[in-house]
Amino acid sequence: MNSEKTILIADIETLLNTYGKDVTATEINPALLEFMDEATLKQIIGTLLKQKEHVNEDAVEWLEQFKKYD
Repeated sequence: MNSEKTILIADIETLLNTYGKDVTATEINPALLEFMDEATLKQIIGTLLKQKEHVNEDAVEWLEQFKKYD
């Protein structure tokens, strides 16, 4: 497996492990993603980033209900 794919797989693993302290750490066996090309791995990263962004937007909306306005 080339080094770019190794980096992309490590990036996916890192993104999966940034969802919170209560979430069990994710370890990806590189052999499971080896068949994917770089473009597919990048799409996975993009999807994870969008999901993370959406989670953050939801959290802001939820937190807004506790905000005091003068």
